This record gives sequence, C-alpha cells and structure tokens, in this order.
Amino acid sequence: MQRLFWKFFAIIWLTMTASIAVLFMVLALLQVVPFSREVEEGRQVFALDVATQLLERQGFAAAEAFVAEAAKASTPVRLSVSEVADAGACATAPGEGERTVRQGDACYRIAVQDAEAGFLPQAWPKVAPWLSALLAAAIAAYCLARYLLGPVGHLRDGLSALAAGRFDVRIGGRMGGRRDEVAALAHDFDTSALRLEELQKAQQRLFHDVSHELRSPLSRLSAAIGVLEQNPAKLDITMGRMVREIERIDGLVGEILTLARLTDQSQEGLDVQTLDVIDLLDDIIADAAFEAEARGVAVSHDRAASFVAEVNGELIYRAIENVVRNAVKYTADRTQVTILSRVENDRLIIVVSDEGPGVPAADLDRIFRPFSRGEAAGASSGYGLGLAITRRAIERHGGRVKASPGARGGLTIFLELPRSL
Repeated sequence: MQRLFWKFFAIIWLTMTASIAVLFMVLALLQVVPFSREVEEGRQVFALDVATQLLERQGFAAAEAFVAEAAKASTPVRLSVSEVADAGACATAPGEGERTVRQGDACYRIAVQDAEAGFLPQAWPKVAPWLSALLAAAIAAYCLARYLLGPVGHLRDGLSALAAGRFDVRIGGRMGGRRDEVAALAHDFDTSALRLEELQKAQQRLFHDVSHELRSPLSRLSAAIGVLEQNPAKLDITMGRMVREIERIDGLVGEILTLARLTDQSQEGLDVQTLDVIDLLDDIIADAAFEAEARGVAVSHDRAASFVAEVNGELIYRAIENVVRNAVKYTADRTQVTILSRVENDRLIIVVSDEGPGVPAADLDRIFRPFSRGEAAGASSGYGLGLAITRRAIERHGGRVKASPGARGGLTIFLELPRSL
C-alpha cells in the first residue's frame, strides 16, 4: 500500500500548500494584512490612553497637540478632543472608542474619528484562513474522489460482468497507466477473470469430451443389442462384445471420478502413508518390462537407493504407472525405455524417456489436459486421461510434472515429488 499512501499524501499536501499560496497572493493583491484589524484597534486604544493621560496631567492643549501629531504619523490614528456641554456626561460610562475626562467643572471627550469599517473588511482577515482550509479540504476530497471513483467503477463493472457469467471482461487496460495498488487490484482481477474463463472452457471441453467418449461405447452396445434382437443365435459373440464395452465405460467413469477427485481443491488433504516410492517404482517397472518383452523393448532403471515419503500410495502408483506404460506403449519396437530416479534436496526426481514418435513442442503442455492424445495415439488407445491424472496427483502432493523432447527422439517426462505434503 506504499504507492497509494504516498499518492494520497502528495495530493493532500500539495492541495494545502497551493491553497495557502493562493491565500497569500490574494491578501497581497488586496493589501490585507492578517490580524490588521486587531493591530489597528490596539493602536487606537493605546492612543486613547495616552491622550487621556495627557489631558488629565497637562491639560487640553497638550492632549490636542498629541492628537494632531498622531494624525500625521506614518500609520495615523485620528482622534478628536472636545469639551462636552453636559458636564454630567463624565458620570456615565463612555462608549466604545471613547474616553471622558473631568477637569474641574468641565468634561472632555476623546474619541476615535475613523469611519466604521464595513463587515467584510473586518471579517475577511479572520475568515480567510478558515476559508483557505475549507477550500483545500474540498479540492483534496475532489481529487481523491476522482482518483478512486473511476477505478472503483471499472471494478464494479467487471464484477457485474463476472456475476453475469461473462469471464472475458478485462479492466487492466482502463487504469490509464497507473502503477499503484489500485492498478495491482485490477491486474489481479484480470488474472482471476482469465483463470475463470480457462476453467469454464475446460469444463465445457470436459463435458464435450466425456459425452463423446461415452457415446461411442454406448452406440456399440446399442448396435450389439440390435444384432442380438435380429439374430439370437449370435448371443455368445454379442455378449462378449457387450461385456467389453461395459468394461470400457466402467474404466472411463473410474478415470473421470479419479480426475474429478484430484481436481476438487475443496476436499480435505489426502490420506497418506509412509512408504518407499522406489519400491513402488520397481514394481511398476517390473510389470512394464514383462509386457514390453513381446515387442523387443528393453526397460532400464538407474535407480536411487530409496525414498521414504508420506504419500497416497494409490495415487502415486497410478501417476508413475501412467507415465511408464505410456513410454512402453509409444516407443518403437526393439528400442529402449530409460528410467532415471535420483534424490535431490529432499525431493525425488523421476525421468522417463522413450524412443517413440514424440510430441511437437507446441503440444507438450496439451498432453496433460483431459482427453488429449498425441498424434501417435490410436482411436482406441486409452481415454486421454492418464497424463492428466498424473499431473493432478503429483501436484496434489506438492510436486510438479513437465515434458520435453527426448535426446534421441521420443518424449521425456520429468516427475518431481517432495518427501512430505
């Protein structure tokens, strides 16, 4: 919040400084001195007191001479000294700006002769500082309101669009080049909107892919039932085909449920066990090597000694098995699948490389999406969920998965797994 704080500070401070400068300029142009009225009143009271004392001690002539000199001063004070016909006037209290002096039977009045100033000249020096403060506060409030109201309006429009299901809205470009916390908030909004848009597209794509994957075996089941109705003699052949399609549907639903469970972040933590992941890897490699013998494929493993970790054994087994079986499936006949496992910084790194057709660089990330298959995969070559489950499972354990082209062609998959969640 530092940038926004300093912008607010600068707006308020500069506004106050500018208002004070304008105030002094106006006072200079109008030749108004702050508190000048109070100073003038003090000089008048002082002159009245001096004239009164001279009249009492030295007589009327001395007081009259002082009044004449006071009127000729650089900052004149105009007084009048006169004898009051009614001698009883000295018995009453004098008015404001007046003094009365009794000498013998005579009564004298000393009064200020200046004309009464109007309300504005009297009030202006007192009111000007307050008006300046109010003006500065108003300008600062206006600037801050304008500074914040626009971005807040854009944020409100963006949130309304999200609430209406329009995830393609972006507001970062409306910030006018700002680089403060409000701009960062707009950037976070755009990032969230982009993520929601991606999730929406992924959800729509998943629904489409699931529908497509289920439609094919269901269509074959329907066709098998039709054949059976027309020719009951083919019961054994037709039932075998129906069983295979049902097993395919059951396997697909199981894969989808596993993927959904791994994708749902609202669930509580995984059930973990303490086990040696290298032992799991050895079992997977043994099964894969047995299947690979029929095609002359060799599976080698440069293994780490051990890696005891807190993991969900079922998910980690499936994650590693998907990668190893894919490598054996897509590598060319009479080639080699190389597996390397090592421990670095308390993390297990597994590298699986094959010598198959490989994956174009542009599709390396796509192969981890649900129902995505490489170009080399046939129509009946799985569901395209294996690597998606692998990525979700490893990431739920705090690890990461990535793919890259193999050094000798083919594809290399990197798995990185921490020792504990």
